[in-house]
Amino acid sequence: MHMKNNTRLWPFLFVVTVFVMMAVSCEENKHSMDFKSGQADSLIFDAGALKDYNRMLTLIDSFEQVGNISVMNADRWRGTASYRQGQYRSAEFYYQKVVNGKIETAQDSLAYAKSARRLSELLLIKGDYEGSLRVAMPAVQKLQESGYGSDIDYAILLNNIGCCQLYLGYHSEAEESFASAREHYKNRWMTDSTSRGYQEAVIGTVYTSQAYLNTRHFDTAAQWIDRAEMLLGFYFTKPDARREYFDEYQGRIDVMRAIALQGLGKSAEAAKSYQQFLLTDFSKTSLAQIYSNDYLLAAGRYKEAADNYRYLDQMLGEHGMKKTLDNIQLFLLPKFRANVWAMRRDSAMAVGMNLCEALDSAIIKNKTNDAAELATIYETQQKEAQIALQQAKMARQRMFSTMIALALVIIFFLIFIYFRQRAAQRLKHAHQSLEEAHEQLKEAYDQLEETTAAKERIESELRIARDIQMSMVPQQAPERDGLDLHASMITAKEVGGDLYGYLLEGDQLYFCVGDVSGKGVPASLFMAQATRLFRTMASQHMMPAEIATRMNAALTENNEQGMFVTMFMGLLDLNSGKLSFCNAGHNPPILTDSPLSEANQKEFPFHYLEMKPNAPIGLWPELEFEGEEIETVKGCPMVFYTDGLTEAENRKQDQFGEERLLDLLSHNRFACAAEVDAFLKAEVENFRDGAEVNDDMTLLCMMLK
Repeated sequence: MHMKNNTRLWPFLFVVTVFVMMAVSCEENKHSMDFKSGQADSLIFDAGALKDYNRMLTLIDSFEQVGNISVMNADRWRGTASYRQGQYRSAEFYYQKVVNGKIETAQDSLAYAKSARRLSELLLIKGDYEGSLRVAMPAVQKLQESGYGSDIDYAILLNNIGCCQLYLGYHSEAEESFASAREHYKNRWMTDSTSRGYQEAVIGTVYTSQAYLNTRHFDTAAQWIDRAEMLLGFYFTKPDARREYFDEYQGRIDVMRAIALQGLGKSAEAAKSYQQFLLTDFSKTSLAQIYSNDYLLAAGRYKEAADNYRYLDQMLGEHGMKKTLDNIQLFLLPKFRANVWAMRRDSAMAVGMNLCEALDSAIIKNKTNDAAELATIYETQQKEAQIALQQAKMARQRMFSTMIALALVIIFFLIFIYFRQRAAQRLKHAHQSLEEAHEQLKEAYDQLEETTAAKERIESELRIARDIQMSMVPQQAPERDGLDLHASMITAKEVGGDLYGYLLEGDQLYFCVGDVSGKGVPASLFMAQATRLFRTMASQHMMPAEIATRMNAALTENNEQGMFVTMFMGLLDLNSGKLSFCNAGHNPPILTDSPLSEANQKEFPFHYLEMKPNAPIGLWPELEFEGEEIETVKGCPMVFYTDGLTEAENRKQDQFGEERLLDLLSHNRFACAAEVDAFLKAEVENFRDGAEVNDDMTLLCMMLK
């Protein structure tokens, strides 16, 4: 009896042993994967350090395909490779994929933290402050909730948040963010025995100082510059500190202090700080000579700045910098201005010609690079599809191996159990396979739902942005006897850069029509600024020329993106019919010379109004805009518009044109301003013949009877 029980027990012990061995094997595989992941990261990092980016990308693809690194970590490394090659669009694409990904492992957590830091920095540099905040703020919250973020992760993210808040005008919030970032930098250097912690703190504090300088908060900038110098001194006390790094950042700090002091009106002290900069070895380099021009231009030392710009080509060559659109804006345009302000006309002419050639080459190269980056992204997506297929194949192989092992166990059991139990085992196995298939189908359905929800969220946000923008322009014309006024706006994208507005102050009607450079969200933000400024200054009863001058002063400040707006502004006296106006680089309006009688309307004498030339608003500071007057416009229909009307294109890319517009107005009769608006929009739509809308279009039609 005892022997019989032992005989029944030993198969059970065999099965338990098999499963224990499988569990141990899985745990060993987990440690093996972690070790392989660390090795993979080291090899990829070494290839990047040698600037062998082709090998770097090959290693990423290979390690991802065999599962040594996760998908999120692979995309993080692809973003790093793109960033180091100057392919910022590709870098932004990959970092965004990581930020949107689902964190499942410690490797994914590290990839997320590093990608969020770099993506928020890319968007900050690009001027997309809202986009940078949308990445950095959730990242900080996620790091706090999960507890896997390091002090340097928090410090950099909080510093980016502070810079964005400062540029957007949220000064108190920016101060809190910078203070929090400083605490994390402090934790970092307190726990690091090397100079690395202080070095990172110096860089972060310099960025903060530069942000306050850019926003002209010179008092606060001076305080942060002092902190940067103090941290640099602590850095130099470390045994592994590098003298050349200390010398370079001491020079940078001296230049920033000179700019801050100059901004505070302390010219003599600013000059002394600049002299301190000249004592550094860094000041002898071509990079430092170009960097110091920020102070020289602020101090009005244009000849010295122009002399320094002679080393611009040397600096660009030494640092491998091409004449891209960004570098043209950062270096060539200031070089041109320095030579102009230094009264070096021949040099300015030569720089201007060089600028035009460089701009043409940069535009072509930018388009080529964009196409190449898009092609790379497409190829990567194809590779990802291949990797997914390979991983699915490996998963099937693993499943097949597992099934063989289970089959051997089942076969072993079949020797000791009745034949009827075999059918039950097969049914159980089939049920398990069905559950696995159901789980896979559910996962695919969840992914589809997430993708659909993300698309709907983006479309909803754009609709909200459009509603907000449309709410900033008046929807109803002021009701006044004798005044017939109608306006409308059609955007080429969800949001646009056109604007119009009017404000009735007693018997005085202020109105404007404008067109911001570019399209989409950046143009809409600039449009919002211009609309707010116009209404604010019109409510203060300024003349149109003064409004244009004040708006130009406000919009050129910190306009690093070089955006501008063309505008026609008018002030109409509803009693006398006198029209005071200022045209800032905008399309000339169409009007008649004299009132029209009911008996003589065979052909309206419409013509384009001849006006004094004024520059667009936002390009050059300290411009004085000139205004003009017309004694009376009573009985004279007037049509104001943006170039989206005359430059509307059909399928053959022919433009609607100014002559066609003038001819249509002169040979048709209209009962009211709204009828003119509806007629012209219909004519443009017929002319397009189904072609896509290529630009925003705004119309403002008016007549004082």
